[in-house]
Order: sequence, then C-alpha cells, then structure tokens
Amino acid sequence: MTAREPTRGSHATVVSAYDFEYYDETIDRHVGFRPVSLERDLGRLHAWLGSEHVKPYWDLDEPLPTFRETLREKLADDHQTLYVGCLDHVPMSYWERYWATADDVAAYYDAEPADQGIHLLIGPDEYLGEGYAVSLLRAMVAFQFRHPETDRVIAEPDARNEAVLATADRCGFEPRREFEFHEADKTATLAVCTRERFEREVWPPATDAADSRSSEVSGGD
Repeated sequence: MTAREPTRGSHATVVSAYDFEYYDETIDRHVGFRPVSLERDLGRLHAWLGSEHVKPYWDLDEPLPTFRETLREKLADDHQTLYVGCLDHVPMSYWERYWATADDVAAYYDAEPADQGIHLLIGPDEYLGEGYAVSLLRAMVAFQFRHPETDRVIAEPDARNEAVLATADRCGFEPRREFEFHEADKTATLAVCTRERFEREVWPPATDAADSRSSEVSGGD
C-alpha cells in the first residue's frame, strides 16, 4: 500500500487539497494532510489548542487575537510546515513538520542536515481512543520520508506523555534519552525513527496489523 498518486491522462486535470493522502485499510479510512490556512483553520486550531486534553502538552492556549499572530508567525517560519490531518476528509488533527537542524532541538542531539521532526495533536474529543493515532503518525512519517535525503525523523514529546511515546514506538521510533528542553519548557524524550527500520517494519502497513486502539495519542507532544 502506498500513497495515492494522481493519474493524469492527456486531457485530465487532477486537483487535490492534500500534499499527501492514502487509504488505510487497517482502519478503513482515507488519511490526508493539507497545509494549514490562516483564515480557514484559525478557529478550529484555537479551539483544539484550548482543549483540556491538549493544554498540558502545548503552551498555546491563547486569546484568539494573540493566537492569530502566533499562527501567522508559525506559517511564515520557513523551517516548518503546518498541516491539518483529515480522516475521510474531516479535519481532526494538527501537525508541525520541521527541519531539525533549524530548530532548537538541534542543540540536544547530533542532527543531520536532512533530519526532519514532528509535533502533533488530535483535536476533537470524539477521535480520541478510537485507534487512529498509529495510522495518522505512520502516514505523516511516510510523507516525510518522501524527501529523498531524509533518513531520520525525530520527535521530542513531553516525557510524561506515555500515549504519544507508545504510538511513536509502534511507528518505528526508538526512544534515545530524556533531556531538559529548556526552550520548550519541558522534560522531553528524544525519539528517532530511521528510514531503514520504518521501511522494514512499518510501511506499508499490514492489513492484519493488531488493533491500534491499544495505544492512542491523548493530547499531543
């Protein structure tokens, strides 16, 4: 199973809102990631980041006018790209895909030039505990590994967030160490996913994989 690529005939015009999409048979859902739009997504991201299950791990529960400027700055930051993750075309998660060498995390490990990192959260309560986190995270990592020079994807979730760490483990991430991530004001766990392990053990997903409900992202990293 691979990401769906548009088929273009000589007179065909294919338009997709997604930078990456595929159909995950293990959850019987379409998974897609589209770029964040300030005007389209401001309200939904503001609501998600103010949710009780998100606030312990993200310090972005801000008044709407303040958050508008925060989001505007994030969108202008060329070291990262922001995405809304969708299931069956319904927005339900937020993702930050970033270049590790241009991020504060580079001071805490031996970053390679093409290493990419990831932040994530699931927004609406109704998607929590339903077994979607593994499918979403492995899809995003597959998306990141489409860059031919990227051989590692890293994450630095809050060390308290056992659900995220369990999900990351099932997607090929190996925890390396805990560290005091001062710029992010948290004790973080550095987790690394190598291309070799991901392509050997995780992607493409097996249709007979165990039910992903056994570990689920509760808030984010």
